[in-house]
Amino acid sequence: MILSLCHRKLPTLDASLRKQTTIARRAAVSGFGLWSGRDITLTFCPAPASSGVVFVRTDLPGKPRIEAVVRNRVNGPRRTTLVANGAAVEMVEHVLAALAGLQIDNCEVHVNRAEMPGCDGSSGAFVDALLGVDVVMLDALRPVIRVQREIVVGEGDSWIKAEPIGHGMELEYQLSYECPAIGSQVFSSIISPLTFQNQIADARTFVLQHEADQLQKQGLGKHVTYQDIIVFDDHGPIDNPLRYSDECARHKMLDMVGDFSLAGADLIGKFTGSRSGHRLNSQMVFALLQQIVEHKPKPIRISA
Repeated sequence: MILSLCHRKLPTLDASLRKQTTIARRAAVSGFGLWSGRDITLTFCPAPASSGVVFVRTDLPGKPRIEAVVRNRVNGPRRTTLVANGAAVEMVEHVLAALAGLQIDNCEVHVNRAEMPGCDGSSGAFVDALLGVDVVMLDALRPVIRVQREIVVGEGDSWIKAEPIGHGMELEYQLSYECPAIGSQVFSSIISPLTFQNQIADARTFVLQHEADQLQKQGLGKHVTYQDIIVFDDHGPIDNPLRYSDECARHKMLDMVGDFSLAGADLIGKFTGSRSGHRLNSQMVFALLQQIVEHKPKPIRISA
């Protein structure tokens, strides 16, 4: 990993002017896991201020709780997995993106399997469920991490850069695939509940045909069809029309929104990703949080 830090001001953790939120009542989503093929039910539940997003494995003894924070992330292929208290949840990025994109800060996510429902490979079903319940304002402010100098994490032509901006979070994703049906794509957006809902939430996950064949040979995704996710051959998506010409880049941005939420705060800055994925998303979050820890002012002690 290359961690490049320019010598300017450090990111700071402040309180924003936005109050924290939760949902007024439960909302459920059911489907099967894209990896496991098992039937899964996920239920969004209200949660108190400053509790954040917590997954609850209702199928396990003691119903272990797994906080959606970057310290609980473990490395794994093609998905974001969290582990705590002897339990795991995986494929959480689309769920987290729906919550973060709609600015729902505190929520218990009850799930009866390790894997989240795959639905159509986007955040659309989760957004639809959350839009069906009222959002409740809580008596606490949402923390903010404000980027005040340039940070770059990455290796070679795969990297993410953070830069300071005045307000809000701006994302850009630069995608480049050798597959001629995908090619090069760039998508940019200022992230807000409206832009996330209308431009990003329904962008679906995608794989190349030879990757899908290899995964199924490994026993993964046996129940997945061409209608469940986008599978590309050299000519385009197989039996599944695109929703956007740049849907692949939009989905990568969706993943960024979900993974960046593991910071547990609103991010103010411009983030540009190039050929990056879940691993670099988490490294950027670690880089932002680590600087806050390392450069936190030390208390002054005066002896009597």
